[in-house]
Amino acid sequence: MTKVSPEFVDEPQMQTVQSISTDVSLANNQFPKYKLGPNFEVLQETKEYDQGPPLKEVVEEETTRLTEQHNRLSVRDLASKFDKNLAAAAKLSNEAKIREVPSLEGHVLLKKLRDSLEFLKGRLTGLNKEDIEIAISLVEALAVKLTQNEGELIQEKFEVKKLVNFLKQASEDAKRLVNQERSFACAEIESARSVVQRIGEALDEEERNSPTSAKQEVEGLLEEVQEARRIKLLHQPSKVMDMEHELRALRIQIREKSTVSIKLQKELAMSRRAGQNKSEFYELTGFETLGSILRIQSCSDEAIDISKCSIQWYRLSSECSRREPIVGADKFVYAPEPIDVGRLLEADIVSNGQKVSLTTTAPIDPASGLGSYVETLLRKSNVEFSVVIAQMNGRNYSSRSAHCFHVGKTKLKLGKGWITKARDSYSGSMQLCGFRGGGNSAAKSLFWQPRKGHSFVLVFESEKERNGALMIARKYAIDCNVILAGPDDDALL
Repeated sequence: MTKVSPEFVDEPQMQTVQSISTDVSLANNQFPKYKLGPNFEVLQETKEYDQGPPLKEVVEEETTRLTEQHNRLSVRDLASKFDKNLAAAAKLSNEAKIREVPSLEGHVLLKKLRDSLEFLKGRLTGLNKEDIEIAISLVEALAVKLTQNEGELIQEKFEVKKLVNFLKQASEDAKRLVNQERSFACAEIESARSVVQRIGEALDEEERNSPTSAKQEVEGLLEEVQEARRIKLLHQPSKVMDMEHELRALRIQIREKSTVSIKLQKELAMSRRAGQNKSEFYELTGFETLGSILRIQSCSDEAIDISKCSIQWYRLSSECSRREPIVGADKFVYAPEPIDVGRLLEADIVSNGQKVSLTTTAPIDPASGLGSYVETLLRKSNVEFSVVIAQMNGRNYSSRSAHCFHVGKTKLKLGKGWITKARDSYSGSMQLCGFRGGGNSAAKSLFWQPRKGHSFVLVFESEKERNGALMIARKYAIDCNVILAGPDDDALL
């Protein structure tokens, strides 16, 4: 059986029409370059730059490409090949119809021949009769074979019809696709032609305006050079710079005067207190600001050694009507923490049954720049500090290697590399406050108890980092509905 397969169009004829490039560079899109010669004369550099091909050549090349693409859009070859395939299928169909007539005539002839042989068989005897029977069997075999051929012919006819329908559908789809591509290509060609036309108009406009624009550019450059020469000859700072220097000097003077004023106020208060009670043997030294250290010192030779006295620090309310003991602050040194800001501090010194109370002259002031530093830390996703473990579970820690103290939004973590010392979420059993055990590094140390029976004393690199870690940890704990403070400090928060 003969099968007809559709022929496919050659690859070059099915290529998609390439878009026309529109990034055509102008002949020169840079300002001319100048330099100063002797006696401040303006000279134009004569160095020639590579300006690329002329615009007219580019336009001609684009036009040639458009013409070639337009010629490739013809669909005559494609249509002719589909027509050839349809003609071949129609020819096969006609052949099948022609073969149907002889098939019917063959059945009729075989039937007549068989009837004739049967008629002769009844009249003959002997060997002739056997020959007639053999002839009849041959006729029957021919009839069976003719029936088989008719079945094959019917199958071929069905397949030919199927192929014809397929070729018709493919021809319609191909014509529709080609028409669509042709419309797209024509639209893109028109767009490219408009672009080329606009480029030509812009080139003509530039050619008309180039002398005037070049003259204006030269005049503008001359004015800039004259202004620069004038500023250089003046050689003096501008008024804005003078004002900035004056403001900076005034700020420094105001800062120095405010510091001197605070010192004078504290000395005046201390002198008044000394005048009121000349029998005092101890005094408080140090700045009353966050990040400093307050010390109790003896101011009389008759005073008992401070190391032999019992000491307890207190926080006073704003009305000074109630004192809150600071648990663990029983040394002659105390470093205020953020919870102490705005409150007066008082220390009781007991020796030989006598008690002496020392109070700060003013509430504890916040550290300058700490608020902006905390806001910067809160904007970070992860806040980490470099610390050194001074004590662990109440005992001195031998290793002085640096560890990482991570303050998260839901938990605190202490570790070194892959080793984790402690990691706990904010809870009611957690405690975090400034270190109250004294020492020269008290202002940079804090006490952290993740859970009962497990505690650390961490030393930060600076007082600002220690106070910042306390403030952001308490802020995150409040977000988790937990009040994070030191022993018996919950009421103050």
